[in-house]
Amino acid sequence: MEDKYSGKKIDVNEYTRRYMDSILIEERLIDSVLPTIETNIFGHRFSSPIMTPAFSHLKAIGTDRDSAMVEYARAAKELNILNWVGMEPDDLMGEILAVGAKTVRIIKPFADHQTILDQIRFAEENGAFAVGIDIDHVYGYDGQYDEVDGIKMGPVTSEDIKSYIASTSLPFIIKGVLSLQDALKCADCGVKGIVVSHHSGRLPSAIPPLMVLPQIADELAGSDISIFVDCHIDNGVDAFKALALGADVVSVGRAIMKPLVDEGTSGVIRKIETMNEELITVMGYTGSKTPDDIEDTMLWVPGVDF
Repeated sequence: MEDKYSGKKIDVNEYTRRYMDSILIEERLIDSVLPTIETNIFGHRFSSPIMTPAFSHLKAIGTDRDSAMVEYARAAKELNILNWVGMEPDDLMGEILAVGAKTVRIIKPFADHQTILDQIRFAEENGAFAVGIDIDHVYGYDGQYDEVDGIKMGPVTSEDIKSYIASTSLPFIIKGVLSLQDALKCADCGVKGIVVSHHSGRLPSAIPPLMVLPQIADELAGSDISIFVDCHIDNGVDAFKALALGADVVSVGRAIMKPLVDEGTSGVIRKIETMNEELITVMGYTGSKTPDDIEDTMLWVPGVDF
């Protein structure tokens, strides 16, 4: 995207990748033993802190496999990792939920709030693990509220969030948090989780999620709010860095896209298993027995000259 004031091309994803790569890791090998990566989320034990992303409309981005969303749900079930799904109609959502993976449904900020409430109810009635709303799709790029697939989006207020939480017994998550201010508002509303993310750079010049993550994690320490992180978590080393900076769980998106499109369920399983191996390796090198032992003092963050 080009900044209309400076005329410079701004590649938010490139900045995010460069910031991630600038973070270095120190070794702590004495007394280190083989780690385990099991992780607790909302009272359920998962095999790994690495999870699937909230993909939407995969067919629109090149896959000719109508069941691609179902295929990565199958991978999540087989791996026992948390599965996420973005904007999908109820019929496909029902098919995905029927796979049996622990699945989070992320709903767009529709201008019609009844649609949001209806989709929350459908998710709960059909066995979703959690539900949430994607706040970084409130605005588009034309100075107006966003429009997705011809459907108008609208603002999300604190009172709206409270009403959504009150409408369901499921854990409620806000996706698209990229500031301490929004994180604290989420906490005040009573959410159970936030996703620290810039959604592949919807905001021009958005900061890398890992840049703001430590501040958010420090302020939410001791709360019962789970912190999820995405954007350029491409391998197990990236996952380690995010966990060290305060994430409870991380989401891999683009890195599973090609394996998913090319091979379906088996491709996703292989990629996640590789990332798990990479994560375990780095944990071993840093003396981290479990994900809870990973800490920010293991990292050196020199920053990036953009």
